Amino acid sequence: MPPAPSRLTFRPLSGPGELDLFRRLSYVLDHELADDLATGLRRPEWMWVALDGERVVARAAWWTNAPGGEPLALDFFDLDDALPAPERVEIGVRLLETATAAVVPAGAQRPEYGRFVPPDWREDPVARETVGARIAAMEATGARMLVERLRLEWRAGTPVMEGTLDAHGQEDLASGLDARAAAEKHYDEELAGYATPTAWWRIAELPTGEPVGFVIPARNNYHPVIAYIGVLPARRGQRYIDDLLAEGTRVLAAEGVERIRAATDLGNVPMARSFERLGYVNFERALNMVWDAEKGQDAG
Repeated sequence: MPPAPSRLTFRPLSGPGELDLFRRLSYVLDHELADDLATGLRRPEWMWVALDGERVVARAAWWTNAPGGEPLALDFFDLDDALPAPERVEIGVRLLETATAAVVPAGAQRPEYGRFVPPDWREDPVARETVGARIAAMEATGARMLVERLRLEWRAGTPVMEGTLDAHGQEDLASGLDARAAAEKHYDEELAGYATPTAWWRIAELPTGEPVGFVIPARNNYHPVIAYIGVLPARRGQRYIDDLLAEGTRVLAAEGVERIRAATDLGNVPMARSFERLGYVNFERALNMVWDAEKGQDAG
């Protein structure tokens, strides 16, 4: 039987000591929670649960990229999949709205929601149903799907061969930013935050010295990554992307890493094929959902 609404409690964790309570539901990032709490990338007051007595029936949590920062991403949202889908969605919506009102400053844009899902989630009936319930809850709060991305991984021992299609870039341009402002925003909000050497970054040029593109190998808080890769519009379609990706992979492989992570939009077929040619495997997908500004402000 679904829990009666009057029996439900929505609250944040009282402290790190309640981490086991939060982990009664599971997700692929559970192993990062303890370290994130210890380093200040998460806070107990950003980690919420919906309780039916002692039973955790939903949970949500936000993350930031530096201690003391504002919440930047909603990256945990789980439901008790033993409950019927309509009750799961209703509980999830109530948790999201209650927690968001407490975590996100009034009038601020809601942080983007991201979720990792199996690469075959649409073909697997169980995965399709569980992912669908989470998407439905998000949509009920006003979120919309921004993009589905392929998560890719290069593993040690794999040989390395010698306008933008990225949805986040398109979103920035659609907001009214020109190309330069969108690039500066991307740099300020992501690329400038990497602590790894900028000497790893590479620009590709033709023998004439004309630039072709660039690649940014880096290490984020958790993994070595290809943080960004791009080819100038006039030079696309000539497989220069393979050269850039190979160079970025070589830079990180030379550091002795066991694996390299990367991602590309599902719709960016040329980039996905380049990763495949370079030996990257699609081990997961990522869903990204956003709230438009006016909806985020109404919910604050």
